[in-house]
Amino acid sequence: MTSTNPTASTPDHTASAGTVAADPVTAPADIATHATATVQPGLTKPPKRSSALLAVGIIGVILLSVVMLFVVVYLIAGLGGDAFALGGVMALVPLAIVFIAVRWIDRWEPEPRLAVVFAFLWGAGVAVLIALLVGAEIDSVLLAISQGDDFVYEFVGAAIQAPIVEETGKGLGLLILFWVARRHFDGPVDGIVYAAWVAGGFAFTENILYFGSELVDVGGFDSSVFEIFLIRGIMSPFAHVMFTLCTGIALGFAARKTGAFGAIGFFVLGLIPAILLHALWNGALFFVADFYGYYAIVQLPLFIMAVLLVLWLRRQESKLTHDRLGEYANVGWFNPDEVNALATPNGRRQAVAWARRNGKGAAMKQYIRDATRLAFARQRIITGRGRIGAEADEAALLGAIVESRKALAKA
Repeated sequence: MTSTNPTASTPDHTASAGTVAADPVTAPADIATHATATVQPGLTKPPKRSSALLAVGIIGVILLSVVMLFVVVYLIAGLGGDAFALGGVMALVPLAIVFIAVRWIDRWEPEPRLAVVFAFLWGAGVAVLIALLVGAEIDSVLLAISQGDDFVYEFVGAAIQAPIVEETGKGLGLLILFWVARRHFDGPVDGIVYAAWVAGGFAFTENILYFGSELVDVGGFDSSVFEIFLIRGIMSPFAHVMFTLCTGIALGFAARKTGAFGAIGFFVLGLIPAILLHALWNGALFFVADFYGYYAIVQLPLFIMAVLLVLWLRRQESKLTHDRLGEYANVGWFNPDEVNALATPNGRRQAVAWARRNGKGAAMKQYIRDATRLAFARQRIITGRGRIGAEADEAALLGAIVESRKALAKA
């Protein structure tokens, strides 16, 4: 396996609590020497997964699907079948843009499909239902506050009520994922991925409502429908993602620093900027005459900042992977040159290209996935989160990387 030989960083062995973590278990002599044979068969047996946890996940997805079905029926009843269908097709465009971006972000250490589906259904169904129910309940309060002033009524609803209710509704889904899927919630990038799926689901349903309502109001597709599609579908498909991303990042840091109850504080801290950004987006539209100028001066720079933050966090995730795998290389589980190929973007591309030329692309991808998961299991151990299954994951993954290497070494 050829590496790109970037400058290796010094492994960071210090746990977040300020203690120094022990090195990983030393590899057996023949594995360290030859890196081909498995001499501890017990390591290759996957640890028993919690069937109860899997059942909870499946039941959760089923329940969310029922909620989503209820929301679909509500939309069809309000918009009509034709407007719902056309609005749904239009809403697929921004959803596809978000999907492509999230898939790219999630390539380094992919999240479980069940958790991703849960996140999307929560955003598209439960968060929307919360917004609808709460909006209906406090509508009379907004009318009393506005005292017949339409501007005040609409402004309070859009710039205060909607950001608080919608971001709280979306954020609750992230908090549930944090509690239920702790072993798959390793840091800020994971929080971004889950937040993007929740927000993308919410925006998908909301876009169907906006596009469909406009189609009903004008009696068909005209310039006003095209403009709202341009603004919501092309210019700002990541608006909801950018808001909820704040909550996801906060919970991602909570995953490395605190437990289940401590995460509530991080959740609130993340919710505040999420609500404020949402309020800025909604509220500015009441005072800005030139939306496109406002978009270029305010919203576009904010979006660019969010992209740069994501890139920086991905780079930190790469460094973490490099550091943790370096610890395993020091005790014989990897050839030191392999670490660069497994823990850097260029190294991975080069390794996969080599494997494909030799008909071993699938085996190489599995090797990279197992090594990355091993790095994050190690990170959970040294930050005091081994009790959530990290030791069992480490044992299985050490065996898995040996088997993957054997598959790669076959002629």
